[in-house]
Amino acid sequence: MSDPYIRRAGPGDIDAVLEFWREAAEGTSISDDRAGVARLLERDPEALLLAELDGVLVGSVIAGFDGWRCSAYRLAVHPGHRRRGISRALLAAAENRFAALGGRRVDAMVLVRNENAHHAWRAAGYGPQEKWRRWVKPLSG
Repeated sequence: MSDPYIRRAGPGDIDAVLEFWREAAEGTSISDDRAGVARLLERDPEALLLAELDGVLVGSVIAGFDGWRCSAYRLAVHPGHRRRGISRALLAAAENRFAALGGRRVDAMVLVRNENAHHAWRAAGYGPQEKWRRWVKPLSG
């Protein structure tokens, strides 16, 4: 198998990314809609990284940096292409982006129930930080 081609997403990728996430990502978020992804790309056009094999979308990760923290979201690999190094390539691209921006540590949000994801993150050198718990509050329109 050839290495995946990693590139940044553009506005023309939004529909394909949303469809990809419905098939390949575990769970959904309040921001997983056309408007949410468009805002991401407008705010940080380099953040959404896509992996392709022969022009087919097979992976994604959001590599967000707010100037202080590096955050990885939406690491997803198509079920038919897992265990081939795609998540590792996406995370390496995200980490390179963070390092170039001066980031010093990556935080990743990983669903507790997604054991497959735990293996992928651990294989890439990440580990859970048990003393923290994520707190959320949805904002109304």
